[in-house]
Amino acid sequence: QVQLVESGGNLVQPGGSLRLSCVASAFTISSYTMSWYRQAPGKKRELVATITSAGGTTNYADDVKGRFTISRDNAKNTVYLQMNSLKPEDTAVYYCNALRFRYDFWGQGTQVTVSS
Repeated sequence: QVQLVESGGNLVQPGGSLRLSCVASAFTISSYTMSWYRQAPGKKRELVATITSAGGTTNYADDVKGRFTISRDNAKNTVYLQMNSLKPEDTAVYYCNALRFRYDFWGQGTQVTVSS
């Protein structure tokens, strides 16, 4: 069955780094726009970063620009989110999303906690 499985979430101190991974199964991500979203407690889910199917275009939320980098390896059917200079306000569950026309797949999320 179609699955997106995120990993890499952890507890990290402010200023630290994490790399999230999202592995897809039962479909190939190469023709999908891939995105990372996050949801903090009591807040709505928000878009963090997007990368087009060809990988040529990326977009970021204003508050992560210059700190986060989204990338994809279509051969490994995996998308990544490199997060640097983490702040306490980055604390959230991070979700992977694959979108192509009416096909809209979500992962189960991975917890990122930034705290000293």
